[in-house]
Amino acid sequence: MVKIGILGVGTVGTSVAKILEENADIIEARAGKKIVAKSGVVKNLAKDRGVNLKISDNPLDVVDDPEIDIVVELMGGVDEPYALVKKALENGKSVVTANKALLAYHRYELQEIAGDIPLMYEASTAGGIPIIGALRTGLSANHIESIQGIMNGTCNYMLTNMINNGAQYDEILKESQELGYAEADPTFDVGGFDASHKLLILASIAYGIDAKPEDILIEGIENITSTDVDFAKEFGYEIKSLGIAKKVGNAVELRVHATMIPADSMIAKVDGVMNAVTVIGDRVGETMYYGPGAGGDATASAVISDIVDIVRGNQGPMLGYKKGLESGLTLLPKEEISTQYYLRLEVDDQSGVLATITTELGKFGISIEAMLQKPSIVEERAKLLFTTHKCKESEMQEAITALGKLDVVYGEIAMMRIEK
Repeated sequence: MVKIGILGVGTVGTSVAKILEENADIIEARAGKKIVAKSGVVKNLAKDRGVNLKISDNPLDVVDDPEIDIVVELMGGVDEPYALVKKALENGKSVVTANKALLAYHRYELQEIAGDIPLMYEASTAGGIPIIGALRTGLSANHIESIQGIMNGTCNYMLTNMINNGAQYDEILKESQELGYAEADPTFDVGGFDASHKLLILASIAYGIDAKPEDILIEGIENITSTDVDFAKEFGYEIKSLGIAKKVGNAVELRVHATMIPADSMIAKVDGVMNAVTVIGDRVGETMYYGPGAGGDATASAVISDIVDIVRGNQGPMLGYKKGLESGLTLLPKEEISTQYYLRLEVDDQSGVLATITTELGKFGISIEAMLQKPSIVEERAKLLFTTHKCKESEMQEAITALGKLDVVYGEIAMMRIEK
């Protein structure tokens, strides 16, 4: 018999305990051993969890319990979970975690501490989608060329409604909060930070990249307007908030931001709160993984898949690379990222303005691919919308600064990246 201790018996922890009990027969048949949840840790002992567990408010009751074989960490946060997971590993216990923030900051330290002790984390990225297993095992024969993912269901739900139903950002954010998709403070989701943690985990497996969220390009969806949505539709694009990892020579670019992508691409068709990740391998080509990115049962399903894997005796490098045989790739500086761009400006509605804009862009080696003009709510002004050919991030940022200083340009200049 294998005994489990759960740090954090909240929505996911409760689902883990219930599934282990209610689906015990099929889980035992697949794992080869009986698996039971023995104990759990909560902050509020007064709240009924509705599970058959010995409950405590002291994490050490799980971490130091000699009968516990596998510690499941579902607390959230970084510092306290790191200390507890470290102690559990030092006590010789296997660990399963769904904590993306913990891994975004401490995955390499934990890999060193774990050594040959299993530390699994399928549920940390894209909920019920088995993308970690796909990268670590299913695609292990491939050099990974790129990863693109819709990794935050809140952003995807909001963008889907803005595009399909004409909803405004503020109203759909409020609705998302009322439905429980977005927190009271939605910054972590809509600002791209949640997706960045997940992207860093995937990039570690695919490329051996040791980067922190502060090292990569992260932007949210807060500045997208109905004008941008209309432009995207007119030119055959969908707008998605994507996490992107891409190999460029001996470097890897990592970025999270709202992105215009061709409407006929596979990932453009993923709507609502669903998540999806596409991976291009040098041998297999493009594969896509789709499913629920959050929710108690979906995330618990991924947690239990890790538990079963450990019980079966499956092991391997936590982050996909054997020590000493890492990929040798480095992180591409943000300013060196190269892609196409969409710009939205409010300008004087008079002859010669477009020539002024194109001349200014030309100083930075940027040329226009497509252009559209829309009326402004301000008399004698117009909204100028256009896409560029591929250029570097540094060139685009310098060009935006220069455009903002022109007398014919008003207000902030909106920018969005394009992936084809």
